[in-house]
Amino acid sequence: MSDPRRTAWILLVLPVLLFAASLFVGRYGIAPAEALRALLGGDDVPDVVRSLILRVRLPRALAAACVGANLAVSGAVFQGIFRNPLVDARILGISGGAAFGAALALLVSAGPLAVQGTSFAFALVAVGLVALIGWRFGAGALVLIVGGVLISALFTALLGLIQYVADPLSSLPAITYWLLGGLGGTRWIDLPALLAITSGGLIVLMLTRWRVNLLTLSDAEAAALGVRSGGLRAAAIFVGALLVAASVSTAGMVGWIGLVVPHLARGWVGPDHARLLPASAALGAATLLGLDIIARTAISSEIPLGVLTGLIGVPAFFVLFAQFLRAREEMR
Repeated sequence: MSDPRRTAWILLVLPVLLFAASLFVGRYGIAPAEALRALLGGDDVPDVVRSLILRVRLPRALAAACVGANLAVSGAVFQGIFRNPLVDARILGISGGAAFGAALALLVSAGPLAVQGTSFAFALVAVGLVALIGWRFGAGALVLIVGGVLISALFTALLGLIQYVADPLSSLPAITYWLLGGLGGTRWIDLPALLAITSGGLIVLMLTRWRVNLLTLSDAEAAALGVRSGGLRAAAIFVGALLVAASVSTAGMVGWIGLVVPHLARGWVGPDHARLLPASAALGAATLLGLDIIARTAISSEIPLGVLTGLIGVPAFFVLFAQFLRAREEMR
């Protein structure tokens, strides 16, 4: 674990710098001073620059920061709750439900807002089904994980059915592109729900982040400390699910952020969730802002975010896992 003061400054400055860079870095380059004048409403800014900054890059940067923070924080919470470093949103079926909802809306040629709303609704349906399994068979970590795997498999099968019956000339390409993930179509109209859920969910988790440490204990140990872990676990899972649902419904299937970033944050600040959750939020926002810049500038056409996160996330996680094994003296 590095120096706490230096780490705090890095985590504070890094997302801000990448957010600023996302406004003037792109295939159409804009000077930082000109981007600042556009944000402040300067009269000497060309209309094309003002439109590009205010209508395209600013909402996209806000969405990237929110989605990255949401996925990373929810991943850290889920890993702590289930006491499993390999857990992320996919384990609870949230991503599968959101993908099915979006595909269903695209199948009937619905508009962007309907796609976002349907995706969010089915993500919550997935969480509700997992919660129902937990209520019926006990809300232990193993029951919830198994329930999540089952619900995820169900929605994956339904998604395959949607793709099978989709028109290969119209709706199928739209479904495939959405599943690859990306923020290219983000506009201001897409942000109110995302911003509201992000701010509300992160505030709740940050205010109660010290209690998440108790969820890393067994139910018996938590009960000995006077804490009913069942209700607390359900509340934390619900808030984390809301964050993931809002993110997936906005950006599509963007994997690995919720799995890799919490490990990076844990290596910097340690396992205490009082520090881990803020660090995960900052690193998640910075990571997705940086990846979004790469996605729209690396080649002539935009790289889907889901593809990019997979290309980078797999080797990054392998390195982290190798370090974990080495620390436990299990690597030969």
